[in-house]
Amino acid sequence: MVELRHDSILAVDGGGTRCRLVLCAGAAGRWSVEMGSANVSSDFEGAAAQIRAGLTALAAESGASEEALRDVPAYLGLAGITGPALAERLQNALPFKHVRIADDRPIALRGALGAQDGAVAHCGTGSFFALQAGGDMRFAGGWGLVLGDEASAAWLGRLALNRVLAIVDGLAPATDLSADILADLGGPAEIVAFAAGAKPVEFGRLAPKVSAAAEAGDDLGRSLMQAAADHIATTLALLGWQPGQVLCLTGGIGPLYGAYLPETLQAAIGAPQATPLEGALALARQFSEELQA
Repeated sequence: MVELRHDSILAVDGGGTRCRLVLCAGAAGRWSVEMGSANVSSDFEGAAAQIRAGLTALAAESGASEEALRDVPAYLGLAGITGPALAERLQNALPFKHVRIADDRPIALRGALGAQDGAVAHCGTGSFFALQAGGDMRFAGGWGLVLGDEASAAWLGRLALNRVLAIVDGLAPATDLSADILADLGGPAEIVAFAAGAKPVEFGRLAPKVSAAAEAGDDLGRSLMQAAADHIATTLALLGWQPGQVLCLTGGIGPLYGAYLPETLQAAIGAPQATPLEGALALARQFSEELQA
């Protein structure tokens, strides 16, 4: 049986698709397991069950006792954590003795930037924006498509449909992209019916069509990509981004906005250093050091 050292740490990266747990025990080794969905807002009990099951699986994988793992300082970055009350509720539902729980934005930021100052514009199906400076983190967005998620794939697809309907009304000239969308969905009435029940991922499926059209020079496509890039630039400025700080564009569509950003932001674009799981480990290590101070 593995004996865990005083510098052992445990990290969890939990999202709507999968939940990954990793144990680092210094020279003794590193072990990881992958479980199912762990979105705390959409399925609290299911998320808690996945994390508990992951702890059991991690004990079997590492050879450490489950009781010993409960003593290891743990950092959990989880989708669906909307505030301290929900984090505390989850903490009470889990067996960890020393745990810090937050949403999944801090681990993505720390993973992408490491310890350096800079910003992340994450634009996947949803979106959020973040700045790290002097060890402090600031966040904006991540509130979902109904109230936000600007520059996300879902937002881009929904805005495309809005602009197509304006073209139908004669308020803007038609383009190849607008004709393509109208043909695919069947007309304005069908667009309205689709939008009434569409989920973010369904809106998001239009984003590749928009980005491809923009790349081909379509006026509508380019205006949509520019609208998203303008929001990114404005939000980063409000968060406090400064020239010279790195900018990581992450998510499925995030990197495609680079060409539409102002030159100062384009010059700052860099590749993420590591994954959110590595970010969770870094924050778990920081948490452990705070406990020992």
